[in-house]
This record gives sequence, structure tokens and C-alpha cells, in this order.
Amino acid sequence: MATIRFSLGMQRLVPFLGYHHVLMIFIAIAIVLLSLLLAGCSSSSPGIPNIFLISLYYAPYPPTFDPAQVDPGVTTAIANIVGQARLEVRVGYFGICVNPDGGSFLCSNNASALAEQVSVDQDPLNLIWVASTFKDSIVFPYLMWVQHRHVSLDEYLHGTKLIITYYRIVAIILAFVCFILLATFPGWHEETDERGSERDVKPFPSRPVSQVALALIFVASVFVLVSVLWQHTASVAASTIALDLGNGSVVSGVGAAAMVLGWIGFSLLIIVTIGLLVMILSIQLLDNLVDD
Repeated sequence: MATIRFSLGMQRLVPFLGYHHVLMIFIAIAIVLLSLLLAGCSSSSPGIPNIFLISLYYAPYPPTFDPAQVDPGVTTAIANIVGQARLEVRVGYFGICVNPDGGSFLCSNNASALAEQVSVDQDPLNLIWVASTFKDSIVFPYLMWVQHRHVSLDEYLHGTKLIITYYRIVAIILAFVCFILLATFPGWHEETDERGSERDVKPFPSRPVSQVALALIFVASVFVLVSVLWQHTASVAASTIALDLGNGSVVSGVGAAAMVLGWIGFSLLIIVTIGLLVMILSIQLLDNLVDD
């Protein structure tokens, strides 16, 4: 009986499901995915520690030797320092998660607080500090613009940002505003014609509102693209460098879930951008045909 009611409800709903409703669904999914990406490693809630940009952990493996290494024997010294450490660190945009001994993760946005809960033997190479430096100085959820002046490496690494715009957060806000504008589009409703019969009518949406929504979602897509590209490049580069420095003792990797969330969110916003553009051009074409 419940299945029949659901089917009847869907049959009544589908005819009134407009084109803009589909775009709104895509925007809502993109906002949720990008919000989950930003929330990665911010708490110990189930699943949140699995959304990370990079992970660093101690694990012994055969070191890589190369003629470019001046002192290949340093791998032995690092292995002796690491000893039996098995700590793992995961980095998100606003938090760090630490697993000292293979148990549950401890998550916080304060690296010092996490370091106080770990012994020297558990983190002999200061991976928590390395992860904190990566979070604070390399990967940040803002769009940065710096005036044309020379800055030192120390200033850059410590995040001297003269003008900062939170681009991923701004992208989510812009996408939400676009969602609200799409909600104002007229839907199907019944009207009585000259003969007295009722018919379903759906007026065209306002052209200025449509253009504003297109501009907002386009800017949001650009912001997310820049964000995801920077996230991908920085994570892969940092992971590779950490792997080489801890040759034979430290393993690093890039978070697949974070990459998937970022790129799917961007893809959905691009689909909405193209969909709005096609809708505006189609309405303009129909207006020109009617005028002719």
C-alpha cells in the first residue's frame, strides 16, 4: 500500500518538476559535497577523519637508493630514530587527526594540543608539526592575492596574506544564492483560457534574474576550480616530498575521498552553469522567433 502511495505521489510530482528544479538539485548536492570537504578532519565523528588532503605515517619499507643521494646511509639513521613508532597524521582544511597507536583518531584544529597527547617515541620525526605547517602555510581555503612586492620565504611559508578572500567558502555562498534565485523561477500552474477551460502554464523566468544566477554560479565554479587545482597540486607535491625525506620510514598519501568530493562538486557546478546558459539562450531564441 505504501509503495502504491509513493508511486502515485511521484506521478503527480514529476509533471511539475521543472528544468530549474533539476539544476537546484545539482547545486544542493555540490554544496553538500564541498561542505563535507571543508569539514574533513575537523572532528572525530564517524567518516570525518577519512576525508583528508594528505596522510603521513610511520611504516618501515625498503628505502629507495639513487645516485643523486649524497648520503644514502641516512635512511638507516632515520629508521633508528623512528624505531617502533606507528603514528598516523591526517590533514584537512580546518583540522588534523592523529592516530598514535592504531586505535581511534584524535582530531583538533590545534596541533599543539594534539602533540601534548603524544609521546616522543610515538612521533620522533614531528609529523604532527609537519602536518600543521602543511595545513597553515600551504593549503588554505582562501583565494590569495598579494601585492607586487618581494617577500621572503619565511613570510610566505607563515602565510603573509595582504588581501584574503575565502574562495571555497565564497563559492558555497554564491552557489547557495544561485539556489535561492532559481527557487524564484515560476513553476507550473493552472490558468483559465478564453474558452473557460483550465490548462497548465509555465511562464518564462525573469531574464535579469537568470543572468544574475548564471554569473553567480560561473564565479562559484571558477573559485572551486582554482581551489581543487591548488588542493590537488599541493597535496601531491607535499606527499612526494615527505615520502622522499622519510625514505624507508615514513609513508605519505593523498586523500582520495577529498579529491573525489572536490572534483565532483566542481563538475556539478559546471553542469549547472552550462544548463543555465542553455536555458537563457533558448529563451532568447524563442523570443526572437515570436517577434519575427
